[in-house]
Amino acid sequence: MEAIKISLDDYVLSGGGANGESYDHKTDPSVMLKLYFPGKIQQPLDEMMLARKVFNLGIPTPEPGEYVVTEDGRYGIRFKRILGKKSYSRATADNPKKVAQYAAEFAEMCKQLHSTHLDTTQFENVKERYFRLLKENPFFTAQEKDRIGNFIADTPDEDTAIHGDLQFSNAIFVGDKRYFIDLGDFCYGNHLFDIGMVYLCSNLSPAPFIEETFHMPKPLAIKFWRRFVPAYFGTDIPLAEVEELVRPFAGLKTLIIERDMGQPMPVFRDALKSILL
Repeated sequence: MEAIKISLDDYVLSGGGANGESYDHKTDPSVMLKLYFPGKIQQPLDEMMLARKVFNLGIPTPEPGEYVVTEDGRYGIRFKRILGKKSYSRATADNPKKVAQYAAEFAEMCKQLHSTHLDTTQFENVKERYFRLLKENPFFTAQEKDRIGNFIADTPDEDTAIHGDLQFSNAIFVGDKRYFIDLGDFCYGNHLFDIGMVYLCSNLSPAPFIEETFHMPKPLAIKFWRRFVPAYFGTDIPLAEVEELVRPFAGLKTLIIERDMGQPMPVFRDALKSILL
């Protein structure tokens, strides 16, 4: 697919992340641009194609636009902006009294996502992703890798959708409309791989990270989790049992974090104890 040439003169920088930057159109508030850092060509194309497939499934997500390139050779994706939107993390931070409502709405979105069956020939299996991350990780011993690999392999397979990066900042709403965003890691597999991310973000991450990323103190993030659990799993399963179940899946995110940080991360490895012992 050939990229459409655009000028950054039409945009203003609005934010940044690990892979690139986001821009708002100067005169059209309905247009936003996700622009990758120099040298990344295939990644935005792959993400755009994946975003289109996810949108066509009927999963609530902003409609992807075009594959674009700027004058300086940076590639990206142009999206239609959801005007007036707010993420569930920002909404909770702004109105902590509604934490139970927001957690329940987010849980309902997750339940619907995790009940969506996919054509598994069209999407990646989450297990294959983690096997690849495990193979590339230089910080675990061979014995540790064997135990983690066995845990991944023994996890029951499911043919349903998972977000792949299920933070409560990656679900937004405006009015009664709700959407998932940042679906670059969308795939299929066991729903616990997704729920582990929710637990990691709300409970295992250090307080400064939660405050900077999700705009709330850690006790509020933990409260969100504790309201999320009964809304997602039902009220018959004790919180402690759910946390024991999802903790190792949260720990698997260590493979991603260590890849990005380039060093062992003991604060997250602790969640893998039940696998590694």
